[in-house]
Amino acid sequence: MGVAVVAYSGWLLEFFLPTGVSPVRDPAEALLAGPPVFRVLLAVSGIAFLLAGPPLHRLGPVQWSARLSSISVSAFGALVLAQAAYPASSTVLSSLLSVVLTVGVISLVLWWPPGWRALAVAGLVVVMATWLAVVLSRQLDLFEGVFTRIQLVVRAVLFGAGGAYAFIKPAPRHVPRG
Repeated sequence: MGVAVVAYSGWLLEFFLPTGVSPVRDPAEALLAGPPVFRVLLAVSGIAFLLAGPPLHRLGPVQWSARLSSISVSAFGALVLAQAAYPASSTVLSSLLSVVLTVGVISLVLWWPPGWRALAVAGLVVVMATWLAVVLSRQLDLFEGVFTRIQLVVRAVLFGAGGAYAFIKPAPRHVPRG
């Protein structure tokens, strides 16, 4: 998950590389038409997310909501890979990424323990708010670049929190018999 989150945050290189993309007006997806480093890092993150799903599947409890969490990580990775491969469809894929992330966060709300659940609920609120902000900014043609970049930060932070949970919480050693 760490490699996935770091590579997914590769868009931050726009502040160090000449891209011709406005961080205020242009959506972050516009970077994919620029230097190839952005597509390569996005592809690396897609592969890492895709491959992170199966180990997470084994670490979580045997519940449909926990399984949905790990499946959503892999689905997110597959969509990120598609976004890197087909940057012309990036806007549609970004919306699908928001749907998958929302489903994944809802699944966390359903199975994480109370303290972590509060974090997942807060994450869900922030995901929905940034998604709405991106949709409105596209409709109004105002600050789309700012809101798409905030959305990328939110996604990376949520995946980082999920990765932290996987390392902090011990994996179940056995299934209780009852």
